[in-house]
Amino acid sequence: SDINNVEEEFSEEGGAESDIETDNDNDSGTDSKDDGENSDSKDDEKVKPEESPSDLDMEIEGLAVEEAWAEPTGKKDEDESTEKMSAAALCVTVGSFCDPEDLPGLAHFLEDMVFLGSLKYPDENGFDVFLKKHGGSGNASTDCELTVFHFDIQQQYFKAALDRWAQFFIHPLMIRDAINREVEAVDNEYQLAKPCDANRWEVLLGSLARPGHPMRKFFLGNAETLKHEPKKSNIDFYTRLKDFWQNYYSAPYMNLVVQSKGNTRYKFCIFFLSNFCGLPKPSFDHLTDPFDTPEFHRLYRVVLVSNIHLLNIIWALSPQERNYRVKPLRYISWLVGHKGKDSILSFLRKKYLWAVALSGGNAETGFEQNSTYSIFKISITLTSEGYEHFYEVARVVFQYMKMLQKVEIQKINDNEFFFQDQVGPINYVENICENMHLFCKQDFLTGNQLLFDYKPEVIAEALDLFCPQRANLCLLSTNNEGKCPLKERWLEMQYSVEDIEQYWAAVWAFDFELNPDLRHPEENEYLATDFSLKAPDFPEVDYPVKVLNTPQGCMWYRKDNKFRKPEAYVHFHLISPEVQRSAESVVLLDIFVSILPLNLSEPACGADIAKLEYKLVAGEHGLIIRVKGFSHKLPLLLQLIIDHLSDFMSVGKLQFTPLAHPCPVQFRVVDLPNTHMLCKVKTFNKGDANSEVTVYYQVGRVFQMHMEEPCFSFLRTKETLGYHVYPAYRNNSGIIGFSISVTTQATKHNSEFVDKKIEEFLLYFEEKMKLLTEDAVFLQAHSLINTKEYEDTFLGEEMDRHWKEIVSQQYLFDRLTCEIEALKSLTKEDLIEWFQVLRGKDRTLSIHVVGYGEQEQDSEFAAVSDVQGPLLGEHPQLTFLPPSSYMKNTAFIRHIKDFTSTLNLLPYHKILQ
Repeated sequence: SDINNVEEEFSEEGGAESDIETDNDNDSGTDSKDDGENSDSKDDEKVKPEESPSDLDMEIEGLAVEEAWAEPTGKKDEDESTEKMSAAALCVTVGSFCDPEDLPGLAHFLEDMVFLGSLKYPDENGFDVFLKKHGGSGNASTDCELTVFHFDIQQQYFKAALDRWAQFFIHPLMIRDAINREVEAVDNEYQLAKPCDANRWEVLLGSLARPGHPMRKFFLGNAETLKHEPKKSNIDFYTRLKDFWQNYYSAPYMNLVVQSKGNTRYKFCIFFLSNFCGLPKPSFDHLTDPFDTPEFHRLYRVVLVSNIHLLNIIWALSPQERNYRVKPLRYISWLVGHKGKDSILSFLRKKYLWAVALSGGNAETGFEQNSTYSIFKISITLTSEGYEHFYEVARVVFQYMKMLQKVEIQKINDNEFFFQDQVGPINYVENICENMHLFCKQDFLTGNQLLFDYKPEVIAEALDLFCPQRANLCLLSTNNEGKCPLKERWLEMQYSVEDIEQYWAAVWAFDFELNPDLRHPEENEYLATDFSLKAPDFPEVDYPVKVLNTPQGCMWYRKDNKFRKPEAYVHFHLISPEVQRSAESVVLLDIFVSILPLNLSEPACGADIAKLEYKLVAGEHGLIIRVKGFSHKLPLLLQLIIDHLSDFMSVGKLQFTPLAHPCPVQFRVVDLPNTHMLCKVKTFNKGDANSEVTVYYQVGRVFQMHMEEPCFSFLRTKETLGYHVYPAYRNNSGIIGFSISVTTQATKHNSEFVDKKIEEFLLYFEEKMKLLTEDAVFLQAHSLINTKEYEDTFLGEEMDRHWKEIVSQQYLFDRLTCEIEALKSLTKEDLIEWFQVLRGKDRTLSIHVVGYGEQEQDSEFAAVSDVQGPLLGEHPQLTFLPPSSYMKNTAFIRHIKDFTSTLNLLPYHKILQ
């Protein structure tokens, strides 16, 4: 085997993880408008709506205006290189709890509607175009009691963006013509939510609240609640929407947070907020104990879409926001989620093989915590045997909670707060504007993170509420199919409800015995105590340097001289030619990286608590091990992983040998035929209406153009094809291409119709691109340059780039600098030539995963409208479909292996210039 060792950044989560990963840098596209992002169409631009200009026209016409608004940058000070982005967030203390009873989803719908143009800036898509053109992004979300809007943009354009953004709250157009289109967008979002087990479970749990409590409302909304029912009931939806905005989007409800350099912000923001007025703020804190009902304290069996067994044990508590300085539920979460010796999970795994994973806690926001209650949920992933013994599993949980009630809870070490990675401006302002509604003024910045006060009596008071009689038990599994005659109204989750079995109810009603195998966590050997920085041991360099090169492997190293934190990132790539010898070898590696974290979970539990993180990845050509955390104790974690990896210090233990032959680090990509190919398969989930259409173009080279907004505007806004619409740049083993993806519903559109519309968009885009001026091309290139010049906000970002260069054996550590130089010479002719090459070569592959619905000729759709995944133990097979009349002349794929076996493989390609 071969070994590569280097510092690198983790993916999203901490702790123990295993994953399947490729060595390619693909799919770097943008998923536009996730979770209710801002506007999605274009109408008025001081002309009649039907005469509205396109996004690209607007880009050209808007240059003079932007230059007038752009702020002079002047001479850069020392810190300006790290602060090129500015951000703003606005939090409105009104959310879905305020939905009218006869218009479910209105708050969520309004969040979308306010972004469809303003009196001052009437173009519906203008703000998004402006953000994308200047390296920015925007989004919004609606929660139970909060609605949050936020955006970021390159600093010199912040004032102009802030004015455009402010007008959405001062004078939004909310024109009638846009309502139907936006209802379709919300309904598409609803269709995407229906197969999601987490969404379905939340809506079901909300339905158990007392009558009259807002948790029983349907927050998301759909075409039924926002269009069809209002029409039947003669509700003037437009007037009600305007009234809702007028009443609730007012200054007393709002907090604005801005992060930017310069001293011009204060007066502008005061002017912004002074333009609002409204009614007194609504309050729900009188609606306490919504789940203190007989219906809540019962057993619910639920049918899942996913192939998994879960036992959820839920307690509904009084609102815990008032205890934010102590955070008792965070202490309890830490104890329950403990996976070390004598923990719940350790006992269930080792003694009975009943469970494979456990999590517990409270999200401290929205559905799980608001002004009327707090939820604490323990979720256990069961084995098949554990599913059959779920009552016994619940007993173990209740015994552990009882044990905690009898011991003193020790103070949690929170050193990690003082060495947190810097977050981007957009996340920072979003967090603060929410905190301003929850915490005292002195705690706005840290109220959601720090454990300010240690008060054991407050923790003990909360723990006393965790008794069996107050719990809700929910058993979720595909095995419950056929046993659940009830159906939740909105997301159609099948379920049944019954009393707790008499035997167990009697056992838990009295002072049941403790389990001697369950104990409080032991002292943690992984907690760091030395936070000093290591003395320089290597010359300062900008990029990693190869410090070891032997037949067994090589090592790359760089000493951090920027962030200066007592932490390290270490990655190993254990390369073996055996991985790709057979499909069996690939599967065995996948199984290995699934099992090893299970074996490590107990001994590595202390490392997880001490914020030492590891991840195991089944790479294309071997095993990748990543560790990060405080330098003081990180070697302990690394040694633990090596010890479990092999029973034999690390090279010596693993007995590496040189590779007999050089092992490729990337797959070779097939050369697609010069024609349009279609691969159309049916989704595995019966009754799921969602279809995914991706059209991939293998073009050899791609310019990173600002295609997102025109694509989104054409396919989602104008054609209303689906909620998710996004183009993506793709790099598959050095073979460049791009794709356009649309998520639609088979109840509304045939997938091939959507495919044709994607082609139609490219024709439209080609014509618009020809009209671009050199100034517009320069502006796009300049925006990308600014984006690539951003400084890293934490060490992991830098490590991530370097690791990609090493595992791909390209070693172009200054790639960003090279790309910037290339962008400086980009011309309009370059773009036109590239697009003409693209249109001349029809190496196109359409991938359709189609849902169930009348547009796909599914006559049985009504009979199978319940979303059902394949049962545990089933081996789903791909069902290939021939093209319909929309693409009847398109060659289609009947079997993937038969198709690829006839194609040539493209040579390995490294992008070095």
